[in-house]
Amino acid sequence: MSTAELSFSETRAGSRRNLVGLSREALAALFGEAFSLEPKKARMRASQVWRWIYHFGATDFDRMTDIGKEMRGGLAERFFIARPEVVERQVSTDGARKYLLRMAPGTEVECVFIPDVGRAGALCVSSQVGCTLNCTFCHTGTQKLVRNLTAAEIVGQVLAVKDDLGEWPSNREDRRLSNIVFMGMGEPLYNLDNVAAAIAVIADGDGVSISRRRITVSTSGVVPEIPRLGETTNAMLAISLHATNDALRDRLVPINRKYPIAELLAACRAYPDLSNARRITFEYVMLKGVNDTDAEARELVRLLSNIPAKINLIPFNPWPGAPYECSSWRRIEAFADIVNRAGYASPIRTPRGRDILAACGQLKSESVKQRASERLRAQTAGPAS
Repeated sequence: MSTAELSFSETRAGSRRNLVGLSREALAALFGEAFSLEPKKARMRASQVWRWIYHFGATDFDRMTDIGKEMRGGLAERFFIARPEVVERQVSTDGARKYLLRMAPGTEVECVFIPDVGRAGALCVSSQVGCTLNCTFCHTGTQKLVRNLTAAEIVGQVLAVKDDLGEWPSNREDRRLSNIVFMGMGEPLYNLDNVAAAIAVIADGDGVSISRRRITVSTSGVVPEIPRLGETTNAMLAISLHATNDALRDRLVPINRKYPIAELLAACRAYPDLSNARRITFEYVMLKGVNDTDAEARELVRLLSNIPAKINLIPFNPWPGAPYECSSWRRIEAFADIVNRAGYASPIRTPRGRDILAACGQLKSESVKQRASERLRAQTAGPAS
């Protein structure tokens, strides 16, 4: 198998290794071993390469002009700097950009850049290929889980989009990518180790440099991992709530059967460093005749008492075969008015990218899980297959 046939983040014995997604410590260890460098020198090389990759967006070691020519050659012999392949790029009439990215043969994910969100613009990244949660209002939930994404594959989404936006160097004054939201394909807390490693890379001030306060991780309610998310990442927390009672949430968000609302909200109240400056965002998709009554708005306010929170009301974004309709705008505004009068910020999220199926809950790829034997048969069969 050639390097091109591997995942962009994978390597084989004797072949070069992708440096994207590795921590500073891992880079220093690699360089120390590869070039027999003492720890201080290895850390210096790691810092130089790190800055070229994440501040300047370099993919070619020859660009790293503060590193000697012989060392650059040695780096190129042993390592490479890669991006996932952009298979398709669609631009919505409202400016949102959806990317279909290939991580490896047969393994693709979608991510979306949304302009004019946060300080400048937000990138919605994926953490898994497919999903296990089967939320009934979510298109991604109709795709079975293929696998977790690696830290390199998560960071690679950010780098690929920065390439497309021309966002190098990372400290440019007119940068459009200011926020990262883990609200794409998959449940981030079922892949927390890789998500946390990716956040550490993205938030590093000498690289991509997106503050942890501008990185939000959304979960459907994997309660045991919520404390660890706060402790290991210091990221902002969002909860995909969508119902005010267990009977309905069991149906909309099936993980509720394992971790019901009371347990979920208890974990929220204990989230590290929670304050009015670090509020939890509760996401509530508006489903016509399902969860959008005045009584449910009042119950939502009651449930969230004593939690520093804001409530994002999300008009349901339709997808082929969806079993729900979006609440009317008048109904959504009435619901928001009740929440607002109770003292909660409750912005109504403007649907973005609906025309290219890039809006919240619409992401999906054609990737399917294959057995190793099936992949081997496909490879040996050749192009005719």
